[in-house]
Amino acid sequence: MSYELKDTILYIDNVELGYGEGSDYKCVLKDINLIEKDVVREGHTTGQVIAVVGRSGRGKSTLFKSLTGLVKPKSGKVLITELDTADGSDAKEVSEGDVGFVDQKYTLFRHKTVEQIFKYALRNSKMTKEERVATIDRYIGEWGLEPHRKKYKNELSGGQKQRTAIIEQILSSGHFMVLDEPFSGLDVGNIRDVKKAFELIKNDHELNTIIYSTHELRLAAELADSIYVVGFPTIDGVKQEYATIVKHFDLKEMGLAWQPWGQKHVDLVTAIDKAMMDS
Repeated sequence: MSYELKDTILYIDNVELGYGEGSDYKCVLKDINLIEKDVVREGHTTGQVIAVVGRSGRGKSTLFKSLTGLVKPKSGKVLITELDTADGSDAKEVSEGDVGFVDQKYTLFRHKTVEQIFKYALRNSKMTKEERVATIDRYIGEWGLEPHRKKYKNELSGGQKQRTAIIEQILSSGHFMVLDEPFSGLDVGNIRDVKKAFELIKNDHELNTIIYSTHELRLAAELADSIYVVGFPTIDGVKQEYATIVKHFDLKEMGLAWQPWGQKHVDLVTAIDKAMMDS
């Protein structure tokens, strides 16, 4: 399927992440470099979907904290570009709040209804009151939350909590969204709901970019258009004690993005698994 790559929207430049100071410093991730561009397909609104996979203990959560501005790199930069900003500004170094983050706990206010949570998320918006109401109504309608708009957190199902948490972050953080293991522990029905949420996000705006981790490699190959494998690299025959990006699969280039599941996807899962096991 034909596509064009436009401006760079995510740029990670030689990032190193770790913890501790001085002689107690421990490097977790090193030499992290990636570039993701705005993907444009004629006749489609095409947000970007990026999967990050790897064996446990390879630093994926630490990388996500850096992507969301919660942890500053020891060196290097994480840059994002809001290409539709009014002043046409260039790339900016990511800060806390620039990128939405949804963890597995679906952290929500206990004493606010779904509707109130969304109103609070828009509290710093420059929208008029009427625009805010219209925006909230649109998300509630499109995401199937109309029967639940007056409900509190403890009255929602797991899938409803997740949808509410995702919308809250979209409203407060803009185009970039990081989801940590969004499919973990879900049954078939809830997995279907998350897939639908992905479709809603990427179809809502060209710049919307989902970055998610998963241990379910089929859900990486099925949903993403770009997959990064994080693992311990082997240099001169020696496996290193820090992690980095050991493999990148560009499904757009491979002709697998936005396509029905087929044998080539099965082969891709095998290749991803090998890259993970080797690192």
